[in-house]
Amino acid sequence: MNARNLPATAAIARHALLLLTGALVLVPFVWMVSLSLKPPGEIFRASFSLLPEQWFAVENYTKALTEAPLPRYMVNGVFVCATILALQILVCAPAAYALAKLDFKGRDMLFGLVLIGLLLPHQVLALPLFILGYSLGILNTYAALIFPFVVSPFAIFLFRQFFKSIPDDVVHAARLDGLSEFAIVWKIMVPMAMPAVIAFSIFSVVSHWNDLFWPLIAVRSEDLMPPPLGIMAFKNEEAGNDYGPLMAASTLVVLPLVVAFLAAQKWFVEGLGKGSIK
Repeated sequence: MNARNLPATAAIARHALLLLTGALVLVPFVWMVSLSLKPPGEIFRASFSLLPEQWFAVENYTKALTEAPLPRYMVNGVFVCATILALQILVCAPAAYALAKLDFKGRDMLFGLVLIGLLLPHQVLALPLFILGYSLGILNTYAALIFPFVVSPFAIFLFRQFFKSIPDDVVHAARLDGLSEFAIVWKIMVPMAMPAVIAFSIFSVVSHWNDLFWPLIAVRSEDLMPPPLGIMAFKNEEAGNDYGPLMAASTLVVLPLVVAFLAAQKWFVEGLGKGSIK
């Protein structure tokens, strides 16, 4: 093999590995959709079949939507995720701007604390947050699902990295025009960092839409349950061993995330790429 063929061979090997990895990631989702289309008798059949012999999609999806308040769970998920994201951007963007563009005593130490916050899994803080929520009387409310996630170390880190890639001359020019620091954040920095905002938005929405651990601790009322907790309640109370409707409900819960990511993948990649420049 000559030297010219080596780059082509390496590229083929890389793409083959990526395709194989992508296929392995997609297998559970494809199987979930397949099970949502099958009647109970075909789900545990010994022979493998991706497509059902008898299509049971209408029955499974109808049961998923009618025998449990799945629309209510999804509305809860949309409200909680949207509120968390709005508050995270509102709080974390000014904090990231201060760490990126302002010179003050203790700035590096504060950024170090942000990095430490990135290393701490949220489960470590569950007990003190539960005690704090009980003391404030917000357990079993929407506030209990939203309050612990308002400050995001990852958002501060990502926005700071993106803000540092914006030339300081832009900030100096804005100050000469009479803009306050908060006006600079919202009128200049955040619009210029929109790819990073979209990238973080996807991370935030996916994380909190799929979160089961904290809602399982924070709420008990079925009217407040987000989608993952609602599906678990549906499995225990309604679906039982009938996994077709359960897989149909899971497909409906996952579908909005897939659509949102496909629509925003260009900005997602751009935001992560530019955010890692510095």
